[in-house]
Amino acid sequence: MRRAIWSGVITFGIVSIPVKMYSATQSNDISFHLLHGKCDSRIKEYKWCPHCDRKIEWNDIDKGYEYAKGKCVKLTSDDFEKLPLPSKHTIEITSFVQTEEIDPIYYEKTYFLEPDKSGEKPFVLLMKVIEERGLVAIGTVAMRRERLCALRLMDGHLMVDTLLYPDEIRVDSEEKKPSARIQKSELEMASKLVDMMVKPFDPSEYKDGYREALKKLIHMKLKGKEISEVEEEPQSGKVIDLMDALRASLDSARTSMISKTATKESTKTKTTANKTRKTKPTAARKTRKRKTAHKAAS
Repeated sequence: MRRAIWSGVITFGIVSIPVKMYSATQSNDISFHLLHGKCDSRIKEYKWCPHCDRKIEWNDIDKGYEYAKGKCVKLTSDDFEKLPLPSKHTIEITSFVQTEEIDPIYYEKTYFLEPDKSGEKPFVLLMKVIEERGLVAIGTVAMRRERLCALRLMDGHLMVDTLLYPDEIRVDSEEKKPSARIQKSELEMASKLVDMMVKPFDPSEYKDGYREALKKLIHMKLKGKEISEVEEEPQSGKVIDLMDALRASLDSARTSMISKTATKESTKTKTTANKTRKTKPTAARKTRKRKTAHKAAS
C-alpha cells in the first residue's frame, strides 16, 4: 500500500486544492551489511555519549547548532514543529515560468501529487491550464525544511520537483571557461556525427550495468566460484588528430546504423513469415479438408 509522505493543500489564487504527496523515485542499489573482515561478524553501529559513557537511543537525541567553538544552542523536535512556516502544509503557487527557463542543475528530487476526492475538479483544472499553456508552476513546500518547488506534468500526473536555491549551486559563472579555436570542417564533421546519433529518448533501452555485474558476482560467490577480472585496455595518452577521430567515429556510427537496420528488417521478415505460416493452409491440410467434406457429403 502506498504511503503519503506529505499532505496539505495547493493554493492557486484563492483556490485551495487538498492533495497528498508520494515519492516518485526509488533507489534499486544493492544494499550490504558491514562485516568484520577477521571473523565475518556483522558490525553494529550506535550513538555513544562520551560524558555519560553509554549508548544513547534515538529518542534521547536532540540537535545542536555550534555558534562558537565547543558551544551549541540546543533545538528539540518541538522547536522544529513550532517554526513559523506558512508552507508547512501548503504549496503556495507564486508564479508560472517556461520549462526551459529552469536549468536541470536546480532540480533536486521528484514527487507526484494526488488530489483528495473533494479537490479533484480544481486539481484537474490546474493540470489543464499548465498543459495548455506549456508552463511550470513555482511555489514553496516544507518537508523537514522549506524548499523551492516546481509543479509540472508528466504522462498525465502532476509532479513536484524540489529545487535548489542559487547559493546551493557550486558552478561559478565568473570562472574562466575553456576556449579553443575550432575549424569549420571540424564543426561540420561533428554535426554529421551528432545527426547520425539523434533518436527519441527511450529509458527502457538503458540498463544498470554495474548492478547486473554485482548480481552476477554475488551469484558466483554463493556457488563458491570467483569471477574472472575484466582487464581494461590501457589508455595510450597519445594525442589523436581530431579530424581522424571524427571520421572514425562517423564510420563506426554508419556501420552500427546499417547493422541495426538489417537486424530490424530480418526480424520483421521472420515475423511476417511466421504469421503467413499460421494463417496460410498447407496443401496437405487442404486435401484433408476436401476428403472430410467429401465423406460428410456421402
